[in-house]
Amino acid sequence: MTLEQPNSVFFSGFVTLIGRPNTGKSSLINAVVGSKVAITSDVTQTTRHRFRAILDGPDYQLVMVDTPGLHKPQDALGEELNTSAIKALESVDAVAFLLDASQPFGSGDRWVLAQLKGLKVPLLLVLSKIDLVDEATIQSQIAAVEAAVGQQFTAVLPLSSLTGQGVQAFIDTVVGLLPEGPRWFPEGTATDQDISVLVAEFIREKVLYLTSEEVPHAVGVLVEELSYEKKRDLTRIEAVIYVERESQKGILIGKGAERIKSIGSLARVDLERLLGTRVFLNLRVKLRKGWRRDANQIRRFGYG
Repeated sequence: MTLEQPNSVFFSGFVTLIGRPNTGKSSLINAVVGSKVAITSDVTQTTRHRFRAILDGPDYQLVMVDTPGLHKPQDALGEELNTSAIKALESVDAVAFLLDASQPFGSGDRWVLAQLKGLKVPLLLVLSKIDLVDEATIQSQIAAVEAAVGQQFTAVLPLSSLTGQGVQAFIDTVVGLLPEGPRWFPEGTATDQDISVLVAEFIREKVLYLTSEEVPHAVGVLVEELSYEKKRDLTRIEAVIYVERESQKGILIGKGAERIKSIGSLARVDLERLLGTRVFLNLRVKLRKGWRRDANQIRRFGYG
C-alpha cells in the first residue's frame, strides 16, 4: 500500500544487501535503522529470512533488504536460503555487496560477485568490520575486489557497524541514488517482518549464542501463542524450539534445564525492549528429525 505524498519531491527505493555469510549485513541494517530488527551471530545461516528494514528521512524513505548469506548449500534449507537471497536482487534500485575486511577475499566472494553480473542498477562495494584492520588492508581488499569484477563500483564504502564509522556515508550515498517515489511503508515502520517471526528470531539468536557448533544449524523456532494482557501489561509467548536429533534436545535443555532457562532469560530482555511490555516466555524443545532436508518443513518455519 502506498500513501499519497505532498507536492514537495519525495524519494524512495530499495537497496539489497548481499554477500557471503557473516559479512555484517544484519549488523549494518541495525546500525542504519538505529534499533535491533535483525539478529546477529558468528554462526553461518544466522539470517534465514529475507526481510525489509526501513529508514525514514524528511524527504525520503530508504528500504533495505536483508538477505541470507550466499554459500555452497549442504541441504534443502541452504538451497532455499540461496534462492531467497538471489531473488532479492529483483526490482531494486541498488545492490550493496558486503565484504568482511578482516577476511581474505576468496572464491566464495567471487561466486557471489558472479551472481551480480548483468545487473542494471548501481552496485556498491561495502567493506565491513574496518575496525578490525588497518588502512593498508582496506586498500588491498578494495583492489582485489575491483580486479575480480573488472569494473568500477558506483561507490566504495568502508565502514564499521560496531563503531558507526562510515555508516552515515553509506546512508547518504544510497539515499542519493533513490528515484522519486511514494512512501512504501507508513512512517515509523522499522521492518516488514511479522511480529511472531521477529520473536522467533530473537529466541533463535540466543540459542546460537549459548550452544556449540553442532546445534545451531539444526534449530528452528515457531511461536505458537502471542497474546497481550492489557490489565497486567504483559505479553504471553509460547514458543517451541525444534531440533533434529535427541542429543541436541538434551544439549538445549541442559542439566537441570539450566540452558533453556538461560536462553529464555536472555531472549526476554530483547523481547521486552521490542514489545514495550513485560514478557512471560515459555519455551519447549521438540524433536523433528531431518527438517532441514524437507521442503515442506522448511516452509513451515517460514524460510525460503
